[in-house]
Amino acid sequence: MNKQHKLLFVISILVLFVGCKSTEKKQKITEKKRPNFLFVLVDDQSPFDLKTYDPNSILETPNIDKLAKGGLVFDQARNMGSMNGAVCTPSRHMIMSGRTVWNLPKSAEDQKNNEYNEIEDSTMGAVFNNAGYNTMRTCKKGNSYPNANKQFTVVKDATKRGGTEETGSAWHSKQVLRYLSERETTKEAAPFLIYFGFSHPHDTRNGTPELLAKYGAVNHKDKNKVPALSEKQPQLQDNYLEEHPFFHGHPKLRDEERVSGVWKNRDENTVRNELGREYACSENIDIQIGKVLDKLEAMGELDNTYIIYTSDHGMSIGRHGLMGKQNLYEHTWRVPFIIKGPGIEAGKRVKGNIYLLDVLPTLCDLAGIEIPKTVQGKSFTSVIKGEKEEVRDVMYGVYAGGTKPGMRTVKKGDWKLIKYDVMDGAVRETQLFNLAKNPNEYLPEHHKNGEMETDLAENPKYAEKLAEMEALLLEQMVANDDPYRLWNQPQIH
Repeated sequence: MNKQHKLLFVISILVLFVGCKSTEKKQKITEKKRPNFLFVLVDDQSPFDLKTYDPNSILETPNIDKLAKGGLVFDQARNMGSMNGAVCTPSRHMIMSGRTVWNLPKSAEDQKNNEYNEIEDSTMGAVFNNAGYNTMRTCKKGNSYPNANKQFTVVKDATKRGGTEETGSAWHSKQVLRYLSERETTKEAAPFLIYFGFSHPHDTRNGTPELLAKYGAVNHKDKNKVPALSEKQPQLQDNYLEEHPFFHGHPKLRDEERVSGVWKNRDENTVRNELGREYACSENIDIQIGKVLDKLEAMGELDNTYIIYTSDHGMSIGRHGLMGKQNLYEHTWRVPFIIKGPGIEAGKRVKGNIYLLDVLPTLCDLAGIEIPKTVQGKSFTSVIKGEKEEVRDVMYGVYAGGTKPGMRTVKKGDWKLIKYDVMDGAVRETQLFNLAKNPNEYLPEHHKNGEMETDLAENPKYAEKLAEMEALLLEQMVANDDPYRLWNQPQIH
């Protein structure tokens, strides 16, 4: 081999070596660019508590507001419902598994029933572990999906509903901050999925002393007196009632009758004080979220992290004379839903028409992970990318936690139907709302003047629309494997 050939040979070897190194380097860069996920889930929060959904709210949540301004806000995001009083439980099963409400394991209804179900191998933690993600979770204990929760590699669960650093929401943020610090120390390169759950603002709403004072609230404990009014407290909501016009069908329900500080009271003093407590807990959550976002920014991870903020379901606290989450009005059926992250257009709002059970397939899509075959939800990445305004045009909801068959709702466009079939047929009610004209779902008891600012089910002018919505509800009940039928529907034989 002459000198020229030798030189060419050496150069080719060097080119090959450098090329391999370059390819290897590119692969490493590509691997590092796999997105991270911070999934924030709060417990019992109506979207209308937040300024993002109600500009008149006095609740201050600067970090959530910043997420909304820098990301995408969904106006129509919902929990499909529940077959028991602990609405949290099936909701969290749906989030973890991407399954619809009537296709969940038995633990969704009975937490003590932890028999193996094949879908748990395709729940959030398991799917992301298998895809090479590091997974971490902190949240409350109980009213959840135990066999899915334990799939996360790092689990720091505890129920923290107090008003101190150790007993309240700060405990959950500390678990996440510690986990991120450990990643930083070990220079962990694998992407992460963090399930950042809180125990508040679920009752008992024992906020920190300074935030309770800010919202004029006290941790009221005297059943024989009502708390004092304060100008700092939130005002009564527009759809507040002293009592619901008919029984909702769940006798002795804890959320409606035994919540500490409220009990069966629905007077202005009690409701405004409880709203103040709710807001105190919610602002503290916002503070904790801010700490984690600051840490991600300091680590250089924020821009490559999808941040999702939502709640497991909404909440009443005085609206329509109710206190709990066992109803299908908008304040409770809807949830706040905000997503910010790589490639998401800032400051945009969409309808979406998503369920919480759509979260898992969407996260998989964003991460480039194959969606498990067990998933029944729909990915809404097309909405995130601006290709669509919504992923479905009809929404179905259920509450069957009290007497059966319970409550059902269906929504299409501006129109919404709610039906009640409870107390062994003693309570059978139908409500029809046009949400464009009556977004607060005012009832006759609210005494509004507008023709459409009320329940329209008894108005003969809307009989045709009522019949259309009744047919649509039955269609959705069949499509979603609802095991019950209401009194005026064809019965299952």
